[in-house]
Amino acid sequence: MRVLASEKLSAAGLERLREHLDVDVKTGLSAEELQEIIGGYDALIVRSATQVDAALLERAERLKVVGRAGIGLDNVDVETATRNGILVVNAPTSNVLSAAEHTLALLLAQARNIPQAHTALVAGRWEREKWQGVELHGKTLGVIGLGRVGTLVAQRANAFGMRLVAYDPYVSPNRAAQMGVDLVDTVDEVCRRADFITIHLPKTPETVGIIGPRQFEVMRPGVRIVNTARGGLIDEQALADAVASGRVAGAAVDVFEGEPVTEHALFEQPGVVVTPHLGASTAEAQDKAGLAIAEQILLALRGEFVPYAVNLDVGTDIPEAVRPYLRLAERLGRLAVALAGGGIESLRFEYHGGIAEHDTRALTLAGLKGSFSAVVHEPVTYVNAPLMAKERGISVEESKSSESHDYVNLVEVHATTKNETVTVGATLVGKRDNERLVRVYGYDLDMAFHPHMVFLRYSDRPGIVGIVGTFLGQAGINIAHMEVARVSEGGEAVMALAVDTQMPDDVLEQITAQADLRDAKLIVLGE
Repeated sequence: MRVLASEKLSAAGLERLREHLDVDVKTGLSAEELQEIIGGYDALIVRSATQVDAALLERAERLKVVGRAGIGLDNVDVETATRNGILVVNAPTSNVLSAAEHTLALLLAQARNIPQAHTALVAGRWEREKWQGVELHGKTLGVIGLGRVGTLVAQRANAFGMRLVAYDPYVSPNRAAQMGVDLVDTVDEVCRRADFITIHLPKTPETVGIIGPRQFEVMRPGVRIVNTARGGLIDEQALADAVASGRVAGAAVDVFEGEPVTEHALFEQPGVVVTPHLGASTAEAQDKAGLAIAEQILLALRGEFVPYAVNLDVGTDIPEAVRPYLRLAERLGRLAVALAGGGIESLRFEYHGGIAEHDTRALTLAGLKGSFSAVVHEPVTYVNAPLMAKERGISVEESKSSESHDYVNLVEVHATTKNETVTVGATLVGKRDNERLVRVYGYDLDMAFHPHMVFLRYSDRPGIVGIVGTFLGQAGINIAHMEVARVSEGGEAVMALAVDTQMPDDVLEQITAQADLRDAKLIVLGE
């Protein structure tokens, strides 16, 4: 079998592949050149530059597996690959240590103005007073995202004597306490308390711009910010403005919204340290990535189990009665944890009715995959989702019952925090197995899933629907569907909305204040 590496791969990885396969390394190919030759290969290995898009995959007649020698998959069309029966694998743990160390390197470099002082000195200027820095000891580090990289950063910052505060709704309070981290409920709270802020999240519709103008307004004067995760998580223009105004004392940035980039508003700021996406650029990380992806390619081509497959089906032996519910379970997992918010301690998956007579483990894996897919740094699969729950101190339970609660089959997910348990439920109806959301916060309703959904909890009283409709109308946001549920008149009620466009945070805040809501959540489920 033949393997093509279209970008540089470590010598160790190539050597491992060449023990069993014919390997060609052809770097610098244009999209057209790659399309011309891809039909002759069984496996393709890329890093971040090669675009493995639908046009390329449609020409890949023999291709069985695409390997990304790193974590991110922004340049791989996973959906088309899956449709064409092509396995996609990555190396999710290869660069976590390098990324964490680079975060600390930038943190120190920015705090002590090391690049600026170096540049001045080699240019013949002894500017000792100008580049006075600050100590890390005794300062508060705010960590947004306590996945593998965020956890490693927190551990190392603790060794510097820093206090730790973090936001990650998928880490239990007990797990955070074990790490010596004070877990908070919102990104804004991290921004209020931190002297230094570092972000370690994936790039999703929910996380793009998660630190923006509003967050800069609530930050402590003199805060310092580091981003080694993904470009676009921080509003780059807002960051440049905040540094220029002096509200932010400095920033250290390794990733940018558009890469490569050689001109940027941040580059003009003397308090900013920048590097060209070097988080994974260590000899050790490249060796790990090369060896890891080589092993995944070999397993895939031999037809064996591949632990880092990102589009791996949970098994060919899934009962036919269960298989249609996989996407439903994934959506419910994502919805449950989003509604529950921070500090999730346990996830319970319940299956009611005829479906409970079958093996439902695949549905629990799908639910876990949905639970973590929006907020962890690496791609989530059926394989690594249980490990992610364990790492975050979240217990996972599964139960079955022949009781169907008025439905032939019902899937429920219960997400428990220290304050409450949030319950959501859904079923399939009709000849086309249409997905219907039938339970939210334990209240019965009936609506289709929608890419943009809003859930409001409030004390039942006249005028709430009018307030919500007025504010959305003024914001130009169309309501596609609305459901209101309550147990009794004057008690607590839930309003569920499907809206046609993304709702800005300030609109949701205005509705919450004006209608005196208990809480309001905007959930982006995607198509």
